[in-house]
Amino acid sequence: MSRTLHPAVFLDRDDTLIANAELPDEAFAGRWGDLADPAHVALLPGVHDSCLALRRAGFALVVITNQGSVARGGATIAEVEATNARVAELLPDPDRPDRPGSSLIERTYFCPYHPLGVVEPFNVEHPWRKPQPGMILAAVDDLCLDLASSWMVGDAERDIEAGRRAGIEPARCIRVGVDGELPDLAAATARILRSR
Repeated sequence: MSRTLHPAVFLDRDDTLIANAELPDEAFAGRWGDLADPAHVALLPGVHDSCLALRRAGFALVVITNQGSVARGGATIAEVEATNARVAELLPDPDRPDRPGSSLIERTYFCPYHPLGVVEPFNVEHPWRKPQPGMILAAVDDLCLDLASSWMVGDAERDIEAGRRAGIEPARCIRVGVDGELPDLAAATARILRSR
């Protein structure tokens, strides 16, 4: 039986969807820059409208995020999952009134591993840790995604490299933010939609 493939936009979480770099120190509590406190989750400007436009254009939205603070002892799996759930909650899907609580985010994948960690079994390198493409490849299998028509958007070079290693065309891997080619997700969304 053949499967219908769908295009996706793979999204980094911190400083792509939600504020991170500008948060106060108390948001991290020794977490090495990984936000793992739902109380501090705040969408960046334009993120909801951008995600809605991408979803309405037929893209599955998949979050892929490194969360090495689990391996380093600064956060628990439960805290990371609660933070990810808060991100999804802040991105409700208005086109699904029959499914209360539905999010524009199709699925979130996170990597709790880091080779410099101290918490077993997470204190090793792992194929899901960006710039490795493991989270993207897992999503492709899980969600029947078409890499040839998919995009990667993130604020760090490791995000872009993960997309390329997964097989996403380099021109479809967009770095946003202070050091990026585009300022934010809204600008990346405009480029993606123009390409269609």
